[in-house]
Amino acid sequence: MRTRVVVVGAGPAGLLLSHLLDRVGIESVLLENRSPEYVLGRIRAGVLESSSVDLLTEVGLGRRIAAEGDEHRGIHLQWTEPDGHGERHHLDFVDHVGRSVWIYGQTELTKDLMAAREMAGQQSFYEVSDVALHDVDTDHPSVTFRDADGRDQRVEAEAIAGCDGFHGPSRSAVPDAVRRTWERTYPFAWLGVLADVPPSTDELIYAWHPDGFALHSMRSATVSRLYLQVPPDEDIEQWPDDRIWEALATRLGHGQDGWTLRDGPVTEKSVLPMRSFVATPMRHGRLFLAGDAAHIVPPAGAKGLNLAVADVTLLARALTAWLVEGSGTLVDSYSDDALRRVWRCTHFSWWMTSMLHTLPPGLGDEFDQQLQLSQLRWVTSSQAGAAGLAENYAGLPIGF
Repeated sequence: MRTRVVVVGAGPAGLLLSHLLDRVGIESVLLENRSPEYVLGRIRAGVLESSSVDLLTEVGLGRRIAAEGDEHRGIHLQWTEPDGHGERHHLDFVDHVGRSVWIYGQTELTKDLMAAREMAGQQSFYEVSDVALHDVDTDHPSVTFRDADGRDQRVEAEAIAGCDGFHGPSRSAVPDAVRRTWERTYPFAWLGVLADVPPSTDELIYAWHPDGFALHSMRSATVSRLYLQVPPDEDIEQWPDDRIWEALATRLGHGQDGWTLRDGPVTEKSVLPMRSFVATPMRHGRLFLAGDAAHIVPPAGAKGLNLAVADVTLLARALTAWLVEGSGTLVDSYSDDALRRVWRCTHFSWWMTSMLHTLPPGLGDEFDQQLQLSQLRWVTSSQAGAAGLAENYAGLPIGF
């Protein structure tokens, strides 16, 4: 086979890139090692920055977001001091920076993107194996794979987009002598649960508690998404539903100022390790990395999905200028352009994580707790502090 761009990975990054390329007449072949059903079943982030929503709307993918998404003006920041005193404050992003965020599950966005790919009528291969990238530093790169029927395939292209996540083969195609990585592994994880119960809050609650962080999020008017800080090696079998709801009630302040936490059937639970990871460069020869293939952020800043949207938006513009208009300026600057936003969002995600999570014994003490509480008080009482959080959370321009 021959095509103009091979897109490795059919998550939101790969699907959105293929859609953006199709809109300007650039043919692509999409490869994914999982089935469509598996891709749609992955439970992931649900917060979209204003710039992501603007981009998706601009390219014809905003109808269901507008109809079924939930626009939030901001978030609640909460803390409970060791003596039991608790406070909750609302940070209004629209008041501070004029931008909101949207709650729209990644599963729903993936449905929209898969439907757009099907309408485009371009080739997609799911359940592939043995994916390998070849000659990425030449003018004739190619990708080999075994398709779902067991046939060996090769597709030649002008460019390869590695959108295949942290464990995919694309990043390893950048030579060790060229690739550089930065990583921070955090000494805690999130126990995430999906529950068939209406949300107990109008907007997300980020809660600091001596027992550990908690987050109340949502997926819809009838489904809640909630998280608890746990050790990274936590055994999920030690968390029956009753224990989960008891811990959430304690950390989220059930009963404080008349607020109550609704509970209900837990339909999904998992432990999510947390790390910061950045690999550079994001371009080597005719290979371009995007999304989790190049970077991972802890989820406290709600940046993972939005970084993927920003990456592929920049990449689509660069590939359009190169393959349609004959200009290589944007492909030459793609890595630097993308990494400016990546590092800003990596810092913000680290900052939110550091402010809200208690450190385990031996790594933190009461001094660290007082520093975190001081920062929370400053952010919720200072116009400048609140505006800084709002600017980063609601989203910097994609071209930042």
